[in-house]
Amino acid sequence: MNRRYWLALLLLMAAGLLMHISFWSIPADDLMGEDIYYIWLEGKRIIAGENPYARVLASDMRANDKYATYFPLAYLFSALVQKVGLTTFSGWLYLWRPLSFFFHLGIVALTLKYFYRRGLWLLGFVAAAVLLLGRWSIYITRVHHLEFAAIFCLLVSLRLLQSRPRLALLAFSLSLGIKQIAIFLLPLYLIHLWMTGSKDKRMKEVVYGFLIILSVPVLTSLPFLIWNAEGFFKSIMFSATRLGSSHIDGAPSLDVIFSENLPWLVGLKAKLLLLALMALIYLSFWREQTSMLAAAALVMMVFLYFNSVLFLQYFLWPLSLTLLALVERVPPLMPLLSSPLVPPIHPQSISPVSK
Repeated sequence: MNRRYWLALLLLMAAGLLMHISFWSIPADDLMGEDIYYIWLEGKRIIAGENPYARVLASDMRANDKYATYFPLAYLFSALVQKVGLTTFSGWLYLWRPLSFFFHLGIVALTLKYFYRRGLWLLGFVAAAVLLLGRWSIYITRVHHLEFAAIFCLLVSLRLLQSRPRLALLAFSLSLGIKQIAIFLLPLYLIHLWMTGSKDKRMKEVVYGFLIILSVPVLTSLPFLIWNAEGFFKSIMFSATRLGSSHIDGAPSLDVIFSENLPWLVGLKAKLLLLALMALIYLSFWREQTSMLAAAALVMMVFLYFNSVLFLQYFLWPLSLTLLALVERVPPLMPLLSSPLVPPIHPQSISPVSK
């Protein structure tokens, strides 16, 4: 297995490096309309003493003007990079491009290993190639979004959730700190902590786990909360209230279609169907003992299909989880040396109180 795995990974690494390098020649000026530029710009504003979250206060919480909608980790990292000497946008790209490649390769390596441990050599190679060279990955590589870093941390979290839960929760926290797309998985994590905790310490373990999950977003956000709490909260909430017109042409969400005749169906009200479907998934995970991985994949799929705003980079989130969930029930070849990404919770392992 090791020889096959490393040969396959080396082949994929070479192909992925060629793909990434082909986009590294894009001039920095051509990327100034992308999010990666505004992440660099927010770092520059922080160094200049400007609050990146204050601009949203002059908005109507509907039309986007490239507001700072992420938690501050990426902005602070950008500021740090500029403080150590890489002050230009092109210098920022010189650092971010190889980092993005290594995170992308990490996603591929985790996926490949997950399949190979189940004896699915050919299928694993195809799954890894899809995540490496598929159109959604090519798009993210071309515009240098944060997705590879955030998804890699999420997969690491799911991989460690059973064996090293605290480290897994910290990796999930880091994923949220980079980009909070996976915030919809938070209820699944809390339910998992409750179901796997000992009877007399369940609540304590859930609270402690919740604090670990919040650690990276909250600790990095504290200075901005003190600086301007209203601006911070409105910036973070902007993604939920913004206009739904930024969808891919010809594929609007259901609420965007209905809002043409029902103008009140906008903002948080437009998210009711999405939230209701996610609530059913949480309930299924709680009552029907479905696996964490399958539930997480379906949650991200609901986000992709029902969120008012759709961007191409969103497609990689459910895809990276769904490929693994497809073969989750295939037992590992060496169960004593390896384990499923997140083993299914069997009814007999759950006490009557937690059902």
